[in-house]
Amino acid sequence: MLNIALFGPPCAGKGTQAKRIVEKYNLAHLSTGDMIRKEIAEGTELGKMAADIINSGQLLSDEFVIKLIQDSMEKSSGVEGFLFDGFPRTVAQAEKLDEMLKESGSPLRCLLSIDVPVDELKRRMTERAKIEGRADDNEEAINNRFKEYHAKTVPVAQHYHAISHPVKGDGTMDEVFDEMCVIIEKVK
Repeated sequence: MLNIALFGPPCAGKGTQAKRIVEKYNLAHLSTGDMIRKEIAEGTELGKMAADIINSGQLLSDEFVIKLIQDSMEKSSGVEGFLFDGFPRTVAQAEKLDEMLKESGSPLRCLLSIDVPVDELKRRMTERAKIEGRADDNEEAINNRFKEYHAKTVPVAQHYHAISHPVKGDGTMDEVFDEMCVIIEKVK
């Protein structure tokens, strides 16, 4: 199986590129952000709890996120692997993912790390807030999200340093996608 983690700061373009990668390589798209937003939209208790945490710019607990991922992996069929989008976000999550994939006999093949300058990321987040009306894209939450990202998520790239591949994320969508496909073809 082809298992890939898509990595990068908020608004780096992970969701946009994930859709294209999933389609090209027949992977199950496991986006923690999408899963959580669905819970929030449906007004579930889990969704209400998640909304309060997210709106303050914090990350959800490892246990919460791992449970979402495990459930989704078990429900996926007819795919040639998984694309983890927004997961793992902490070293503890990475270690749990390694354990889950080891049990399945199919480890993570690569981590695609989308690199985008901070000024461009903030511009994208501000624009997204206007277009999508996202309450979690206010200035305070954005700053908190970057602090959380650097404190908890950047160490994940170090955990996967042997399979991490940087991708220049401020090109066109096609340029970024093409660069990712070259990497994926090499690790397949």
